[in-house]
Amino acid sequence: MVDIDPNGTGLPGIEQLRVIVGAVMTIGLIMSVLALIIAAIVWGFGSNSSNPHLASRGKTGVLVACGAAIICGASVTLVNFFWDVGQAV
Repeated sequence: MVDIDPNGTGLPGIEQLRVIVGAVMTIGLIMSVLALIIAAIVWGFGSNSSNPHLASRGKTGVLVACGAAIICGASVTLVNFFWDVGQAV
């Protein structure tokens, strides 16, 4: 039987890589907020100008921005969940 666990100290630079990944997650969340604001503005302009195509694009943008924020925020939990599932196989 082989029992191998992730080693957080096995390679140099692991801690710096964790910091970089955390910074990228922060940038992803900030960009999601920006995309949500822009999409909401587009949705509002489309609704107020009676332009259903623009309003539809704005609604889609709001949903995509929210989905991106969910994925960025839950990425660590999702990876840990699937790691646990993989360990149970």
